[in-house]
Amino acid sequence: MEKIESPLELEKLRKSIQSKKKKEKTFISICAGTGCRASGSESVINAFKEEIKFLGLQNKVGVKVTGCHGFCEKGPIIVIHPKEIFYHNVEKEDVMEIVSETIIGGKIIDRLLYVDPTTGKKITKESDVPFYNKQKRIILGNNGKIDPTDIEDYIALGGYSALSKVLFKIKPEQIIEEVKKSGLRGRGGGGFPTGRKWESCRNAKGKLKYVICNADEGDPGAYMDRSLLEGNPHSVLEGMIIGAYAIGSKNGYVYVRNEYPLAVKHLEIAVNQAEEYGFLGKNILGSGFNFSILISRGGGAFVCGESTALMASLEGKPGEPRAKYVHTVEKGLWNKPTTLNNVETWANIPIIIHKGASWYSKIGTEKSKGTKIFSLVGKINNTGLVETPMGMKLREIIYDIGGGIPNKKKFKAVQTGGPSGGCIPEELIDLPIDFEKLTEAGSMMGSGGMIVMDEETCMVDVAKYFLKFLMEESCGKCVPCREGILQMGEILENITKGNGQPGDIELLEEISTVIKDTSLCALGGTAPNPVLSTIRYFRNEYDSHIKDKKCPAGVCQALIQYSIIPKKCIGCGACLKQCPQNAITGEKKQPHIINPEKCIKCGACYDVCKFDAIKRV
Repeated sequence: MEKIESPLELEKLRKSIQSKKKKEKTFISICAGTGCRASGSESVINAFKEEIKFLGLQNKVGVKVTGCHGFCEKGPIIVIHPKEIFYHNVEKEDVMEIVSETIIGGKIIDRLLYVDPTTGKKITKESDVPFYNKQKRIILGNNGKIDPTDIEDYIALGGYSALSKVLFKIKPEQIIEEVKKSGLRGRGGGGFPTGRKWESCRNAKGKLKYVICNADEGDPGAYMDRSLLEGNPHSVLEGMIIGAYAIGSKNGYVYVRNEYPLAVKHLEIAVNQAEEYGFLGKNILGSGFNFSILISRGGGAFVCGESTALMASLEGKPGEPRAKYVHTVEKGLWNKPTTLNNVETWANIPIIIHKGASWYSKIGTEKSKGTKIFSLVGKINNTGLVETPMGMKLREIIYDIGGGIPNKKKFKAVQTGGPSGGCIPEELIDLPIDFEKLTEAGSMMGSGGMIVMDEETCMVDVAKYFLKFLMEESCGKCVPCREGILQMGEILENITKGNGQPGDIELLEEISTVIKDTSLCALGGTAPNPVLSTIRYFRNEYDSHIKDKKCPAGVCQALIQYSIIPKKCIGCGACLKQCPQNAITGEKKQPHIINPEKCIKCGACYDVCKFDAIKRV
């Protein structure tokens, strides 16, 4: 492939690719993101390729290996185009039938269709599935349409047209104004206005400037950035190149965690292809603009998601943050002006340039524009990635998109914003999701993690879990974070073990205030959020643990007692057989007894009893 040296050549290539793709009357889009690969999509892909080759259908039917489609709960997923037939939980044994019945015969296979749990209706088209039709997938939408390892798929859908537009038709200052008018705010957690950041960096003194993509996504349960890099890496690269042109940078970095091997692989392929086609390197598209991107793999430290710690790591130093009185847009990487945005933020840029700030700013709320990708996980029926307009209510995300809580359990809370976010209770389920509303509720947008909890979740235990994570991930550089989180963790540990004391809640609040006010970076500054939000909304659970020595949710083992209700026990022996400690005794068809001295409170007897004869208090 010869390098493209002008916008005219790019459009000529685009039309040529589109013309070739029109000849493929049918193609099968198969999700091959990390989630679906874990469910066996690679064997499904191989089976389709073999079957199509065996039947000699290569010129009529194409197999497109794509990134994450989002509906991870139902993987492996395939979509047959152009009719958009949606099959889920597909296995390699289904392939022969799909090809013969659907591809060749035009018949629908009912057992592979999605069934709406609320209506019982079987749904054929992907866009009609409630999980998808309630979303606005302007960023994720192309994940299911392109092969992330084939740059021509991206070009065919308009890829790099925004770059071509800015290089020849828009001045750098005008690009920044367009981004400012769009209202785009950073999607990595802080929510700082992107255009203002770019403007400050462009105006900073010095000719040498850097552009960085933060792909060090480390929140438990979050995988938005990973899926974007796996499924559509060129959208991120194009955004970075546009940003570099706007601020006057010639050097860029993608800092991606090493635990994302597929994302790294696809990113490396994308960078090489972009260089080969002339979108990266010298004299991009014949414009005279030079820009290159290097990939740096992070070691997996959560704190390196913080901008200054990330830059320290890029420089080969320990990943520790520095004081914020000097802004990275003025003195960042190697003490040079630096613009850092996360994966999702960069992926928004080509769309804003292509469709305009006016179009983009109509999506969302007054102060939070555009869409946001969330990883919807936990006690929820439809696990996956969802992209919704800013301002959508929690209820819509959890019930309309997420399908509600499994096993008809009651919704209790949702934790947003990663481990440093807060827990939002059922009483605020109609809260609109945007930067300001989440902060007011004691949580945060963060990078977009959303962990749903049901009635059997202990909120004290949840606070302890996230605090433990943050304690282990603290770099230890500043005393408030290093020692304060440790002390809070010990207090929570004592509470969940039945050793809580009067005044512990007030002490937790006091330490939280000190940590928030005096920590060096955002990890420490936001670390108390899980504790403060659970105290704010679930103080009665703390009181129960401390005063009554009981865990209302029955989670904290030290505070649980199991016993058998004689009137309900029929002596079936199921609990006796399941007990790992031989703590249960009794004759067949006679009420059994649990020996509390032997019981390790594992809950095996409670789980196996079909007659509700086990009492847990």
